[in-house]
Amino acid sequence: MWIDFWIKVIVSLLVLGGVLNLAGAQTWLERKQSALMQDRVGANRAYFTWRWLGPLNWVIRKLGSLGIINALADVLKMISKEDIIPARGDKFLHTLAPFLSVFFAIVAFAAIPLGPTLQLWGREIPLQVANINAGLLVVLALASIGIYGVILAGMVSGNNFSTIGGLRAASQMLAYEIALGVSLIGVVICYGTLDLNQIILKQGSHVAGGWIPLWGIITQPLAFIIFVTAALAETKRVPFDLPEGEPEIIGYFTEYSGMKFGAFFLTDFVEIVLVSALTAVLFFGGWQTPWLAADGFHFPWGAVVAVPHLAFVAVGLVSLTLKVSGFIWFFMLIRWTLPRFRYDQLMHLGWKVLFPLSLVNIAVTSVIIVLR
Repeated sequence: MWIDFWIKVIVSLLVLGGVLNLAGAQTWLERKQSALMQDRVGANRAYFTWRWLGPLNWVIRKLGSLGIINALADVLKMISKEDIIPARGDKFLHTLAPFLSVFFAIVAFAAIPLGPTLQLWGREIPLQVANINAGLLVVLALASIGIYGVILAGMVSGNNFSTIGGLRAASQMLAYEIALGVSLIGVVICYGTLDLNQIILKQGSHVAGGWIPLWGIITQPLAFIIFVTAALAETKRVPFDLPEGEPEIIGYFTEYSGMKFGAFFLTDFVEIVLVSALTAVLFFGGWQTPWLAADGFHFPWGAVVAVPHLAFVAVGLVSLTLKVSGFIWFFMLIRWTLPRFRYDQLMHLGWKVLFPLSLVNIAVTSVIIVLR
């Protein structure tokens, strides 16, 4: 019993560490990617030197020129900044709101399978914090609870503009969460389960003579487009950043500073990792690698290369990490390419385009499944 407990603790720490590192790395990656796309030098000025460090100063200066120390400077700035609560704000709820958002965004990762089941010392260790048979439903439910933190932040700040920002966020989340949830019904119909690990396993076959993996992107292309669009709106990033809109319109976290603002900042990045992980799991085979089965690679031309079990698990972990990293890069690319939608355009896209298309996807998928 205690061994099982500590195994779960280790897997939980692995998930938590991976998510926070990917979220933290985005503060650096986003600056460098935006600089590259805008043809300018990115973050490169934060560094320090101490006489007693000697030759290490050269390494620190080089890391600073790459912009890596800027992330550390951000954290130090947020920790040292004064936490101001408006006189008309509710102190308890003002403190609760940011941590409500970040907590549920992180907890949602409990149902995401990181890799195939690890067999070690006669034990089968699932690389998943909570093996839930309705994992997809749990992830969607937990992710949607986070919006209460956003609404709360706007409502308890004692600032009318923050309240309007919170209401904008609520209406946007409502419009896009429905389309997002309905788009995934097609996936559930197609694979016949809400268990995320089973959905990954059912994407393990190949078509076209064994050359193309039968991932969700092949069986549910329309659901993929709807899901990615709605999920991007869920992250409140450009072109769907109307709840925040830092430079032009006032967002829900205007009255936040220090680490409370940092918690909202972190939530955005954690949500991007969550959306990227869900996209990889539902539409790109999760931890599956093309032509790799538990006993080794089975190539379309008939060649077979045996792979040890530990290597099979390691490749699965790397495969999921690369897919998630790829989608994080893709979402950043969209952010620094597209302009922000007007509010009426945002509502039109959510209610009049994505939602009807998700219903059409359910109808088409149902007919195909019945006729198959």
